[in-house]
Amino acid sequence: MQRWLFLILIGLTSPASAASIDQSLLKLDPEERAHQVCILKGIDDIKRSKKLRHVDRVKTSILSRAKFDGTTVVANGGAVRANNHWYQLKFTCAVTSEQMKATSFTYELGPEIPESQWEDLGLWK
Repeated sequence: MQRWLFLILIGLTSPASAASIDQSLLKLDPEERAHQVCILKGIDDIKRSKKLRHVDRVKTSILSRAKFDGTTVVANGGAVRANNHWYQLKFTCAVTSEQMKATSFTYELGPEIPESQWEDLGLWK
């Protein structure tokens, strides 16, 4: 399942259906599942920090491929979208051994990614 499609499906799901989210996560391979729970944690944590307004997307492997070791996702070439602008993002995210929950998310925001580069990087407005 494409990452963006999975996130859209989660975005349309009410909190009451957490069990169906868990069922969807279990259908993914462990690495993809870890990426997804880190994306969700990242969106939430970055929103709470209020460093960026209107955060709605996180991508793990834009400028370089994220690394996964079973309980950690390290993305040195990720991106975050806020208010229809994309910014470089580095993060380390710890996940549970079954990759069903992100337990920590530390990140560093980078510069804005110019819109002229979006298409080449697979980004959108």
